[in-house]
Parts: sequence; structure tokens; C-alpha cells
Amino acid sequence: MTMLFVMGALLVFVSLGLVASALRGTTTATGVARSLELIEAMTTAPKELTRELEKPFGERVLAPLQNRFVGLGRRLSGADSADRIRRKLDLAGNPPGWTVERVLSGKVLGAIGGFLGGVIFSLVFDSPTTKIVVIAGVALAGFFAPAMYLYQKGYDRASRLQRELPDAIDLLTISVESGLGFDAALQQVAHNTQGPLADEFSRVLREMQIGSSRSEALRALAERTSVVELRSFVSSMVQADAFGIPIANVLRVQSSEMRVKRRQRAEEKAQQVPVKMTIPLIFCILPCLFVAVMGPAAIHMIDSFSGK
Repeated sequence: MTMLFVMGALLVFVSLGLVASALRGTTTATGVARSLELIEAMTTAPKELTRELEKPFGERVLAPLQNRFVGLGRRLSGADSADRIRRKLDLAGNPPGWTVERVLSGKVLGAIGGFLGGVIFSLVFDSPTTKIVVIAGVALAGFFAPAMYLYQKGYDRASRLQRELPDAIDLLTISVESGLGFDAALQQVAHNTQGPLADEFSRVLREMQIGSSRSEALRALAERTSVVELRSFVSSMVQADAFGIPIANVLRVQSSEMRVKRRQRAEEKAQQVPVKMTIPLIFCILPCLFVAVMGPAAIHMIDSFSGK
């Protein structure tokens, strides 16, 4: 009887194991079948239904998030923020990938990142007032970081335009005096030089090719820069074109004036050198000199008064 009971129990356990294996296999097969059915449905579904899922992550997630940040950044920056940012982008040379919407969303992201960074950095301090000041300062720095970047890019670009302008006008003068027209001389400067001034001259030529007049293209060039010398040159060219003055004479006068202004800027910077050297002289050089000169005397006086 005992053997029969043991054999019956074994048979029951084996039956339960077989049933469990069958159920597991059915579940697995069902899961695989469902996955295959889903893949088949996705491949055979109409393009209108799968178009949303085929978009990249940036278009599905980042673009709507950026649109929300753009609205918030526009409210925080003011009503005329778009015009001011567009002006800064023109002065900076319109860096690739930088748009008004990206700058506005970048301000909000910078403020959020600055706030989080300020919270982490404020853990070093114990005073609540100091923590609040640090968090607010870092958040404001993050908010104005894109604008400061564009300002620095515009400043560097204006400095480079100012340096390249005299040589470009000399090349224009030589080209015009050799028999080329003003447009052909601009093309020569644009092709044979590199830098922001060559890019601006190329843009002027492209605008003239698509239908703008020479005066309109040159005025647009003056609006995209803050360099006084370049704006003066554009004004002279527009007036010469309007009144029929020979371009070669105007270019010769402009070239002479640019060389004089460049020499004056060099002399001005040379005169600023003694003033700029005063700060490192006072705080870095003179203390070391005093230590080297007065140090031995001070040590000798200390030894004398101490009776050694």
C-alpha cells in the first residue's frame, strides 16, 4: 500500500509538471505570436499611422519642448525680444544653428540649469541669505548666457571686420583702377580673401543676383554691422552710385582714410599700454621688488633689536 501511495504521488507530481510545462509553452508561444503580430501590423499599417512613430526623437520630444520654452522665454524677455535677438544674430554673423527660437528656449534652459547648479553649489554655504543670492545669481547668469555669447561673437566679428576693411578697400581700389567694375571687384575680394568681410561681400553679390539693386544690397550690409568705418564706406558707395561720381576716385579717398584711421588706432593702443601695465606693476611686480630689496634689511633689523 505504501508503494502504491508513493507511486500515485509521483504520478500526480509528474502530471502537474507536464501541465505546467504545457501552460508555460502556450504562454511563451502566445507572447511570441503577439510580438510577431505586432511587428506585422506595424509593417503593414498605412504610412499615415506610422508616420508619427518614424519621426526622430528630436522632432517628437525636443521640438514640442522647445516650443513651450520659446513662449516662456518670450514672456520673460519682453515683447521686442525677437527683434533684439535677430539684431544680435546679424551682428554675430548668424552662427549656424542659431535662431531666435533657439535663443529664447536656450535662455529658459540656461535659467533652469543655472538654478539647479546654484542649488547644488549653495550647499557649501551655511547662511540662508548667501544661498538665495548664489541661486539667484547663477540662475540669472544662465538666463543671460546666450545673449552674452552672441554679444561676444558680435564683438569679435566687428573687431575682425575693422582689421580686414583697409586691406579689402585697397584690393577694391586696385581692381577698379585696373579696369574692373565695382561688382567684379567685389567678387575678386570675396574670392581671394577669407573672413567675415569676404562673407558679407559674397552676400551682397548674391542679393544683387536675385534682384536687389546695388544700393539696397549695400544698405543691408550696413544694417548687419556696427563697424563705423564699414558703414561710412557703404554710405560713400551709395552716394557715389546715386550721384554718378566715379567709383575709383571714391575708393582712392576711402583707402587713404582707412589707412590713416588704422594708424591712429595703432597709436591709440600704443598709448594705452603704460596705463594697462600699471595694475600688474602695482599688484605683482612692486611687491616682489619690495620683498627682494627690503627683506634682508628687515631681517637684519629684527636680529639687531632682538639682541642676537
